[in-house]
Amino acid sequence: MGQTAAAGRRVFSSAVQGPRLTAMVWALAAVGSFHAAYAMPAFFPLMVIFAAGTAGAAWIDSARGAFWLGLGIGFAIYAPHLFFFARIFHFFAISLWLILAVWVGFFVLLAHYARRRFPRWASLVIFPILWMGLEYFRSELYPLRFAWLTPGLAFPPEGAAGVVGVYGIGGLLMLLATGALLVGRAWRFPALAAAVAIVGCAPLLDRGGEGGRAGAGRTGPLIVGIQSAAVPGCLDRALAAYPNADLFILSEYSFQTPPPSAVRAWCAAHQKYLLAGGIRYLDPGPGVPRDAFRDTAFVVGPDGSLVFEQAKSVPIQFMSDGLPAAGQQLWHSPWGDIGVCICYDLSYTRVTDRLVKLGATMLIVPAMDVTSWGLHEHQLHARIGPMRAAEYGIPVVRVCSSGISQIIDRSGQVTASAPFPGPGAMLAGRVAMGATGRLPADRVAARWCAWAAIGDGVVELSLAARRRVADSRMGRRKALAVTPG
Repeated sequence: MGQTAAAGRRVFSSAVQGPRLTAMVWALAAVGSFHAAYAMPAFFPLMVIFAAGTAGAAWIDSARGAFWLGLGIGFAIYAPHLFFFARIFHFFAISLWLILAVWVGFFVLLAHYARRRFPRWASLVIFPILWMGLEYFRSELYPLRFAWLTPGLAFPPEGAAGVVGVYGIGGLLMLLATGALLVGRAWRFPALAAAVAIVGCAPLLDRGGEGGRAGAGRTGPLIVGIQSAAVPGCLDRALAAYPNADLFILSEYSFQTPPPSAVRAWCAAHQKYLLAGGIRYLDPGPGVPRDAFRDTAFVVGPDGSLVFEQAKSVPIQFMSDGLPAAGQQLWHSPWGDIGVCICYDLSYTRVTDRLVKLGATMLIVPAMDVTSWGLHEHQLHARIGPMRAAEYGIPVVRVCSSGISQIIDRSGQVTASAPFPGPGAMLAGRVAMGATGRLPADRVAARWCAWAAIGDGVVELSLAARRRVADSRMGRRKALAVTPG
């Protein structure tokens, strides 16, 4: 028994010493700092430690260990925040958590290969490209894309964050973190502390004149948003509270059809604009099944007619959310060109970037988050709008069925909100509309980084498979060589 215990201690000691122990410590630091940064707004600079910990995990002594350690980091950071998946998808939620975690596993694996193959200084270039590329790919490009819980969304939108872009933040964090890891051991923690201090100053940086005119622009409409409530009764209450309102907004799926005649008659009687979510059923035909529909935002004009509609571009996977929009266009409103996207469309920069390129001076987003998904889901979703407003430099108005609804100015500051769950709650504000939006600095770079990272992954995994086959053949030859007779 004593010999068995001693052997067990030797195995455990060999498993947790040297590079393996160091990598595990870095992994724990990554998980803890990520949760701290998302838990408290003031702790966002700790995302540098998350980046350093994730990169430091690549110093483990085996490729297999690198992937599994990265997978563990990803699962530990995503699953607690996305626990509401269990209420929606039940046991299938575990698969979704693992799918998200796989991308962190890929990063640590590819970073491990890069560390072994290239000089140390090359990590300063390779690690940020890999991180930004894989983050952009998992958020925007592949079928199960999900753009939440990036390090950039833990940042306040003001200052440099909006100019750099949400994916650019991740790349710069990895650049700072990798630089701190590559200095001498005695200087490593002072370097990390300096990186944390630098990131903490990001909201204070001058945006080249943009911050001074964040609220500037010609006078826009007085907008009133109403969270899920009986229609048209809620419109009467909103009109009584805000008789000078120009535009009323209802949430996604407020109607199971286009706005009904009673609602259109209300708009005509009071000479008001209304934007509301509904459903547009499609005529069956080639490639269009029976009962096919599009989740659509409709605009009713002051004469009671439908003056604009825009379907949802990215329906939610695994849910009955209709077919994707055939295209995107702007509503040429009396106050300027307005881009309309629906709910999770706001999460995908490939959707909102197109609206900005078309010339949008404001984004309006009817949304629906189910109350049973919980407060934390609504809080995570509410992080998207301020970052988009800051990235594009245009106001964003988001009206959600059960909160958290927001009116956000050009600088990313929330000027009015309605709470969760808040059935029937209203928010109102006059929105300043000015110049058209502009894309942040990361958009082109992130796309190129994505293809570079995926290409590197294909090459490295192919080489690993070839090495495994070669080792297997060599093992068989050795076995045949020592076989008697």
